[in-house]
Amino acid sequence: MSTVIAKDHIVTLDYRVTGPRGEMVDAGQKPLVYLHGGYGALFPVIEDGLDGKAKGAAFRVELQPHEAYGDFDPALIRQEPRALFPDDVAPGRMFEQRGPDGEDITLFLVTEVDDDMVTLDGNHPLAGVPLVFSCIVADIRPATPEELEEGGPLDDDDADEDEDEDEEA
Repeated sequence: MSTVIAKDHIVTLDYRVTGPRGEMVDAGQKPLVYLHGGYGALFPVIEDGLDGKAKGAAFRVELQPHEAYGDFDPALIRQEPRALFPDDVAPGRMFEQRGPDGEDITLFLVTEVDDDMVTLDGNHPLAGVPLVFSCIVADIRPATPEELEEGGPLDDDDADEDEDEDEEA
């Protein structure tokens, strides 16, 4: 019996994400490896569509903005006095704002700077954009107890790379 994607399985996907006119958003240069079963690693519409698929299966889904990074919210565009920012503030720089609870963080991208004001955008860069997620299921295996405890795959390769970097320093 072949393994299919189900809760508490580690799934490896070869994927790509394009925009509505086929423009490349994410070429998926590295496979996507995640713990399947509602752990928040993928948008729910993708995870639901992958449920029950076998190794080698192709899958494609068109995501509407509300199923991905949300609709563009004009209320997340703000202008703040230039004096509140460091001298080197420039478009492309990111700032974070913590919510009243101290936990929630909103990232703001500086989009414009003039002598008096800085314009910030708190929308995700892909907010309001429909996306197409395409993939092939490259591998499926049951998660280990450690992976279930951690909420996702353990990446031994990163630990090895860190050790190599320390040796070079």
